[in-house]
Amino acid sequence: MGILEGKRLLVTGVLTDASIAFSVAKLAQEEGATVVLTGYGRLSLVERIAKRLPEPPPVIELDVQDTAHLDSLADRVGEHLDGLDGVVHSIGFAPQSCLGGNFLNTPWEDVATALHISTYSFKSLAVACLPLMKEGGAVVGLDFDATKAWPVYDWMGVAKAGLESCARYLARDLGKHGIRVNLVAAGPLRTMAAKSIPGFQEFEDSWPEKAPLGWDLADTVPAAKACLALMSDWFPATTGEIVHVDGGVHAIGA
Repeated sequence: MGILEGKRLLVTGVLTDASIAFSVAKLAQEEGATVVLTGYGRLSLVERIAKRLPEPPPVIELDVQDTAHLDSLADRVGEHLDGLDGVVHSIGFAPQSCLGGNFLNTPWEDVATALHISTYSFKSLAVACLPLMKEGGAVVGLDFDATKAWPVYDWMGVAKAGLESCARYLARDLGKHGIRVNLVAAGPLRTMAAKSIPGFQEFEDSWPEKAPLGWDLADTVPAAKACLALMSDWFPATTGEIVHVDGGVHAIGA
């Protein structure tokens, strides 16, 4: 039996098979879970990628800025699953003006978009899924260490700081429902999101050298395994936590 045997999971953010979310879905199925995916925009692309999983799962459209999508999410997921035990939030976006060293010149409208999609959606998704989590469960979000001002990350770093705070407040308010809320702060990976960050090579060049354990920029499995562990029954009393899966860079002040 796998560590997620019998669990029912909703996984967002599967856009390519190089994403952390794809590794989460794949490993979750291998560990006994039933998975439903969400996609936005290029839904046919998500459906094609879903076919590369061990068991191609249903794909549900979800725009986290669309109130109607969120209000109907529980009913649409309920067509495939009779409840949820886990939710993975792997959603983030910032307009180009928010990244790449433009911090002082970014207009509010673009910052608001970044915060809505990358921060507020964590709460929106959790609340939308709450009716399906009557027996409790776990919500896990993907993070990037927000304790430092990283090169080129700019307003997305601010959004991630908000995500970390949001997770603590969600942990406070969802605990009475038996729902644990945690984040996995992964090191830099060559995902679709990373490719959209101007100057991302600064991370690529330095991170593997700084990490005490080393760091593989193409390996999403360690971060995915942390997500699975947090959704399993092996962390029954852990909530409001940030688990760093970055080779140890966050700890050494390099």
